[in-house]
Amino acid sequence: MQQNLHIITLGVKDLARSLDFYAKGLGWKKSLDSKEGEIAFFSLSGGMVFSLYPRADLAKDIGVTDAEIGGTGGITLAHNVKSEREVDEVLKRVVELGAELVKPGQKVFWGGYSGYFKDLDGHLFEVAYNPFAGFDERNNLVIKDPE
Repeated sequence: MQQNLHIITLGVKDLARSLDFYAKGLGWKKSLDSKEGEIAFFSLSGGMVFSLYPRADLAKDIGVTDAEIGGTGGITLAHNVKSEREVDEVLKRVVELGAELVKPGQKVFWGGYSGYFKDLDGHLFEVAYNPFAGFDERNNLVIKDPE
């Protein structure tokens, strides 16, 4: 079986506000197949799709109450960048747009540099620079195999 993950969907309280946040905070552009006011898709590198969907609609689709969706569930999403300086720039920008800074950018035990924020709906994001990884010509993250 192939190791595939195609779409990550976050349930959000205010779709328009979240769209603005991701466009300005991370510089992401909404895909043309997004349905205004219903769902938003962002085509990411490597064939991944990130989507935003109203939280109440997501709960209904799953068949649970909004309260049952819960918080972060121990999941974080990572936005990798190409330098330590870029980590700090992204964290500053998202905080200015209403995100909560959870951990400022700093050297971390594994040899990289990262920080964390909670987006407008409490989803945890890591912004990281990994000196042991790089990006290919399509801007896909490439983890180097240990030698």
